[in-house]
Amino acid sequence: MPALLDFQPLIKRIRWGGTRLGTQLNKPIGDANDAAESWEVCDHGVDQSMVASGPWIGRTLAELVRDENAALFGQHAGLTQFPLLIKFLDASDRLSLQVHPNDEQARQINPLENGKTEAWVILDAAPGSRLYAGLKPGVDRETLAGRLRDGSIEAALHSFPVKSGDCVFIPAGTVHAIGEGILLAEVQQSSDITFRLHDWGRVGTDGKPRPLHVEESLACIDFDRGPVDPVRSSADSSQPTHELVRSPYFVIARHTASEPCEIPPDNRFHVLMVLEGSARVCCGDESFQAGPGKTLLACAARGTIEIQPSEPVALLDAFLPER
Repeated sequence: MPALLDFQPLIKRIRWGGTRLGTQLNKPIGDANDAAESWEVCDHGVDQSMVASGPWIGRTLAELVRDENAALFGQHAGLTQFPLLIKFLDASDRLSLQVHPNDEQARQINPLENGKTEAWVILDAAPGSRLYAGLKPGVDRETLAGRLRDGSIEAALHSFPVKSGDCVFIPAGTVHAIGEGILLAEVQQSSDITFRLHDWGRVGTDGKPRPLHVEESLACIDFDRGPVDPVRSSADSSQPTHELVRSPYFVIARHTASEPCEIPPDNRFHVLMVLEGSARVCCGDESFQAGPGKTLLACAARGTIEIQPSEPVALLDAFLPER
């Protein structure tokens, strides 16, 4: 199995999307002005990442999971699905207020589904852009339901302005929304279950309000969680690697480098996303020149990953915790 793989992005067009997936992250969006999501690494039903180059071009991620399981997963061999879904999102408009179920709740809906714990890393944010993450202290189910009924839902939500480099961890059961003007990278469980709690009074392309899932949302919300705040990235250049998130579902680290550096083998896959700058990423016989928006999958059966910056570079690194 090749040590490094790149995949064709799956572009999702949604009413709240924009153009920055193309202009800033070099995704093939054509003349679309509503390109909302680029699914970079995906093994979810009919949504399948396909190898974009090299001798394995055209193979799907599901085929790699089936045929190259030990080489791909290493210490996590035996998984029957690639466990992470990796995306870039461009929110030119505010997304609906949502909540995702946990594993148990998701499998009551579909035995083959997973819960959806996710994390965001902000690449770009317009002045005043905000995220909504969690509820204000003391907001319980009755209070939130009342705010929904009388139209004062924002008074119950914890929100904050964001800037490039911020990271926000959203466990399943957290009420959340991405505000307008934000470009971000997302790491999540492989799941596509979303309950829409509130849609800010908007209508869909048919002129009618989009469906809401109020009861399902209220049943999934973790009312004990309270507000969720961002993890602010450090500017300490003496520490080129920063762990941003550690959860049972994934770990996220951020690597920054202006000189050559390495990621040693650890018998786990790693998904690398270039956030800014550029570098040549090498491993074994594979080598990719990688600029903003480039995503690479390094399999578990590999040697050292070498990062050779051509200018200062920042990469996101997503992998599974130790088994």
